Formats: sequence, structure tokens, C-alpha cells
Amino acid sequence: MHPKPEMMMRKTATILILTCLLATAAAQSAKDEIASNLRLSASNFMAYMAPQKPLTAAPEGMKPFYISHYGRHGSRFLTNANEYDYPLNALRHADSLGKLTPLGKNVLSRLQIIRQEAQGRLGDLTPLGAEQQKQIARRMYERFPQVFTDEATIDAKSTIVVRCILSMENALQQLLILNPRLTIAHDASQHDMYYMNQDDPELWPQKTEMLSAVPFQEFCNRHDRSLPLLQRLVNDTAYISQSMNPTRFTYSFFKVASNIQNTELRKHLTLYDAFTDEELYQNWLRENARFYIGFGPSPLTHGLQPFTQRNLLRQIILEADSCIALKHPSASLRFGHETVILPLTCLLNLNNYGEQITDLEQLERKGWRNYRIFPMAANIQFIFYRRHQRDTDVMFKVLLNEEEASLPLKTSTFPYYRWRDFREYFLKLLDGYGK
Repeated sequence: MHPKPEMMMRKTATILILTCLLATAAAQSAKDEIASNLRLSASNFMAYMAPQKPLTAAPEGMKPFYISHYGRHGSRFLTNANEYDYPLNALRHADSLGKLTPLGKNVLSRLQIIRQEAQGRLGDLTPLGAEQQKQIARRMYERFPQVFTDEATIDAKSTIVVRCILSMENALQQLLILNPRLTIAHDASQHDMYYMNQDDPELWPQKTEMLSAVPFQEFCNRHDRSLPLLQRLVNDTAYISQSMNPTRFTYSFFKVASNIQNTELRKHLTLYDAFTDEELYQNWLRENARFYIGFGPSPLTHGLQPFTQRNLLRQIILEADSCIALKHPSASLRFGHETVILPLTCLLNLNNYGEQITDLEQLERKGWRNYRIFPMAANIQFIFYRRHQRDTDVMFKVLLNEEEASLPLKTSTFPYYRWRDFREYFLKLLDGYGK
């Protein structure tokens, strides 16, 4: 039996769409992108950037009526005191022995200012993080006003981490400013953590084992540029080799440098001048590979890490089915972490991020760039459409960081897909896990 012409047309259209997306992603190398915007090297410490592309008009007669969302908390301070203290103490000790260059002394003074700002605020939401959530909520309201009419109900949930709760509250406050008549329920409870931030004993231990495995360590060794950095800060090469750990120093120092963009100090100082553009790129390569192995579909972890979000995806489908049956518009808003956003993106195979790539050196060439997935305040939004309340032919699109994204489904109306096709495909995928 030959496939029907319309089936062939839809398949061809999907292939063309994916080809165009991949070609666009590969048009500029990550190295060039980072050189033009050093903040991109920060990976998961990158501050959120507002969307730039206009949205595609909905199919004729279709109107949005429901939004299902999972968002990362906004910009924050580093979560571990040692991430600040290790490079700071290393340079303080070198300075006490007269081992710092003029640049090293200047960097030390900046590290002291950074550490003081973060005192007592480890992991806390920053003012920028609060503003990011307000702006995302405002754009959601302005882009899809039909979802936030007077009779709309908003169900918001957060993980039990304070920065996530505050992110949720800032978003909800913005929505209430825009429409005080919204009916809002909000909660943060251990009760929901099985899907909001799943602790998965089946898969997470495997992540730790694989990150210390030979392929990743060899990759890190090939891209280690820590010694030149320290030689610009410390004036005694013998002291560096005998008394310092260049790799550990650079790893922590790079984190501090990356995270400045999330705090109020971003307006006054930087640490990027201590690095060359090449060093920033090489540090990013390591983090890109680390997150791909630890949370992505890497063959080194048998492609299973995305399934850590199997409970969340089932919950998204269940809640969507329930809200589709409602007579009034509604939204499900969830606030959590990048360690959920990244594997969920891969489980959905948004923009082909679910591809298994054996050679870590090929990640960038194949378009796998973590800064496009999970900056601070990263979010995935499902926007649902129908013609009227009794319309069973529900369509939807997915936004990754407020930009239209592709799914591994056939469609002739990209970026819009049929909900029944999504349910069938992904419930089958989830049911197959572990078999």
C-alpha cells in the first residue's frame, strides 16, 4: 500500500522544517556566538534573554484557551559557599606570599566584593531573577490574552526551594496586576515533588558514575586551559605547580565569573577580562558536555536521563486533558529547576535536543548548545488552541524560552500540532520506558 499524498506532504514538510532549524542553528558556531556575547559561555548561569522572533499566527479560527508551563527559577546567587571561597582563598594565600601579578591583585579585590555581596544569600533569588519572572508573565499575558480573561483560573505550583517559590510569587503578582480578577491557587509542597523535582534513584546515581568515566575525563583534559589563566594571575610558575590546583581553581573561578551577570554587581564589574575568548569557549565546551552526559540523551548514560522527567510529562498530559474539558480558560504554571528543564526538553526532543550523539566533540557541530535550553528563568510553554469549547480537534504549540520549537511529530501547520497526536506518541514512549 502506498502512503496517501497528504501524508507524504506532511512528512516532507516536517523534514524541511527540521532541516531549516538545524541549518539555522549551525549557521554560526558556538565559538563565534560566545565571542560576540561572552555571557553565553555561562551555560546554566546565563541570565535570561527576552525572545526576539515574532510568533506564528494560529490556524484560522483557532484561539488560545489553555497554557501549561514549567519554568526555572530566575537569576540567583551561587548555591555553594566553596564556589566563592575556593578561588578567593587561593588568591589570598598567594597574595600573602607576594605571588600575585598586578592583574591577580585586581582580580582578588573584585572577588572580595563579589563574596561580600553573596554573604548570607547562597542560592537566593536576585532582583534580576524576580524581574525576569515578572517580564515572562507579562509577555505570556500580552501574547495570549484570551487565556487570562476574567473567568480564567490559574493553578501554580513550585518546588519547595525558596528561590522557586519567590519566582512563582513574582510571576503571579504580575498577572494579578494585569488582571486582578484572576482566580489563582498557588502551592509548594513535598506532595508534588514526585513530578515537580523528581528524586530518581533509578537514574541519578548513574549520572554521577558516568561523569567520572574515562570518556568525559579525556574530553576535559583535551579542553583544559587552566594553566595560562593562573599564569596571568600568579607570578611564580613553581608556586602554581607545587601549591595550586589549576583545574579546580579555574572551574570555581569560571563559575563566579559566569554568575556575575545574575546579580546587581553586573552593572559595576566583570571577571571576563581575566580570560581570553578562547578560554571562555573551552570552559563552555566542558560544561556543555557535562550537562549532555548528566541530564541529556547521551549514549554514555544509555540515553535514559531524559526519562527522569517521565512523571512530569505524564502530569502535563493529565492536567491538559482535564483543562481541555473545562468551559473556561485556564493555565497550569510550575516553577522549578534547570535540572528538570534540560531533561524534559530532551524527552520531548524539542528542536532535536533529544538526539543521541556518541562523540562529545561533535556536540557543538550538531547544534547541541546548552545555553539555548536552560538559562536562568528558562521555560517551556504549551499553548493550546481550539475554535470553540466543544471543539475536540485541539491544537497546540510549544515554546522553548518563549520561542516556537519543533517536536518529533508530523504536522503541516508548524509550529502547531494536534494534541491527540502528541498524547499518542508520548504516552507510548513513556509506557515503553523500562521495557
